[in-house]
Amino acid sequence: MSWIREGELSLLERLSANILKAGPMPKHVAFIMDGNRRYAQKRHVQRQEGHTQGFDKLAETLRWCLNLDIHEVTVYAFSIENFKRSKEEVDGLMELAKEKFLRLLDEQENLQKHGVCIRVLGDLTLLPDDLQRLIAKAVVSTRAHNKCFLNVCFAYTSRHEIANAVKEMAWGVEQGLIKSSDVSEALLNECLYTSSSPNPDLLIRTSGEVRLSDFLLWQTSHSCLAFQSVLWPEYSFWNLCEAILQYQQNYRALQKAREMHREGQAVQQLESDHSCVAELLQHRGNGKPMDAHSRQTALLSYAESREARVQRFLGALQQKRDTFFDHLSSPTVVA
Repeated sequence: MSWIREGELSLLERLSANILKAGPMPKHVAFIMDGNRRYAQKRHVQRQEGHTQGFDKLAETLRWCLNLDIHEVTVYAFSIENFKRSKEEVDGLMELAKEKFLRLLDEQENLQKHGVCIRVLGDLTLLPDDLQRLIAKAVVSTRAHNKCFLNVCFAYTSRHEIANAVKEMAWGVEQGLIKSSDVSEALLNECLYTSSSPNPDLLIRTSGEVRLSDFLLWQTSHSCLAFQSVLWPEYSFWNLCEAILQYQQNYRALQKAREMHREGQAVQQLESDHSCVAELLQHRGNGKPMDAHSRQTALLSYAESREARVQRFLGALQQKRDTFFDHLSSPTVVA
């Protein structure tokens, strides 16, 4: 089945969508697509069939999201913890992924038509080499698209992502791109796999489980969390509408929490800059106290230099990541 299904909503669905869109709508929705195995058990079919049905439901859900003007979706496709499952199931999931990414590469015209950018987030080095290459080709071939975004978290856990972000900042310090004093909560956020995306407005988990399972722990601290009892392959347009209504009911509180967090980050950064400037002036000082204007000028100068360092580092980090995908997708890579 296609990654992006064609087709309009039914008359009743369109009417409901228009009513929903009169209120605040999430721009970015994340899904923990849980319940594929229980669905297979319920229907007395093989687990692999449950996972296949789960992918088909994703394609249908993406169509609903496009019709609801939700232009960014992030899905939890495969956790690093899933490698602990039986070899048969893991191998089956890897084969399903290969099949679907091959299909994606055959759908370039459809993806270009809708402007779909595919990003795959996670530690791809944990995956089979041939799957790594397919994923890299899919990512590189849709990199320039910018109408809507599908982020597929594969070989992913949030703790692994955060640990990797810390390593990236350490790399930046070692390379002399940034100073240790430049390390901050805001910079760590920019080093996550999801740095190209805004944080999700709404996170939905199906199957009745009420936990995040190490998914987007950092990014969803100010998101609306909707836990729904329906199994993922049975998910419906009306389930999605229900979750969006929950988001709308909590919209003001979420926006206030986000604003307070942004203000807190700004205060923390200003305090850090003040501390660094005071230390610099102490080392460079001639014993004479500086007037308030001179101190403010020094503070602004330091903030500008810090921001310039951070931007150079982030540019180098993005280039490193792009090079990783470019190399994997290159035809010169030996199969």
